[in-house]
Amino acid sequence: MQSPENAEAMLKIAADAAVSKGGEDLVALNVSEPLPLVDIFLLVTGNSERNVAAIADEVEDRLAEAGHKRVRREGRTEARWVLLDFGDLIVHVFHGEERVYYGLERLWKDCPVVPIELTEAAAESSS
Repeated sequence: MQSPENAEAMLKIAADAAVSKGGEDLVALNVSEPLPLVDIFLLVTGNSERNVAAIADEVEDRLAEAGHKRVRREGRTEARWVLLDFGDLIVHVFHGEERVYYGLERLWKDCPVVPIELTEAAAESSS
């Protein structure tokens, strides 16, 4: 990873934000070996287009509040697969069907999984 502390801090913020809006099945992958410009992919599932949009918006808002600038956003209009690029961290918020169809976990199966540490409040809301 290029800046593991920054990427992991961003991951925690993004994961907490996703869970607070009902994000499910969170998986973080260290993709820094095959993709030298990115450290972590965070994959999140929402249960509807509205939920996917809400999760993406909350992740974007919370990372911006923490001083992290979004480089790029794609897919927000359709809200089936929203990609949020924050440089060291890329967040993929999927509708369940798209997540299964595109199978990023299969595509990046050789990349190590990064543990996701939620804040206590986020962990309680996901229970």
